[in-house]
Amino acid sequence: MNHTTPLPGDSAPALRFRVLGGEAFDLSDAKPENFTAIFFYRGVHCPICKSQLEELSGKLEAFHKLGVEVRAVSMDSHERAERQATEWNVGALPIGYGLSEESARAWGLFISAKAKDPEPDRFAEPGIAVLYPGGRVYALHLQNVPFARPRLDDLLGGLKFIIENDYPVRGSVQAGN
Repeated sequence: MNHTTPLPGDSAPALRFRVLGGEAFDLSDAKPENFTAIFFYRGVHCPICKSQLEELSGKLEAFHKLGVEVRAVSMDSHERAERQATEWNVGALPIGYGLSEESARAWGLFISAKAKDPEPDRFAEPGIAVLYPGGRVYALHLQNVPFARPRLDDLLGGLKFIIENDYPVRGSVQAGN
């Protein structure tokens, strides 16, 4: 399979997944005031994901005050996501599961194969997508490793600046343009 990544300013790929508690998320139905932020994470096997999502759950109110709706999703099964819900302290953070490999690849996420227990056979590496209402890509932060993620306070500060200053999409000029 080829690796593709949506470009800043492009329409985002489709994104649908189940959320613990029985609801479903469909990006095409999202109606945030300013942005939707999707945190793609590796799964319950990842201690760095645990730290990031636990920190994120404590900052949900700050995101909401900026008009940013937040979701987190992995390729984990429902059973693994349920285990996460009992082992991690993620409070009211909506936790999605069952992201397909096809969808992960459409978002440009890197896919890894199991290297050791307790990893699943295949999983998506981390990423953060920031999307305008209507689903256009504002920013993507993609990684092929679990560490060195954007700091949440930096992301919050950046989003605040973007909203207050109507800061445009950057990085959309491609070679030859």
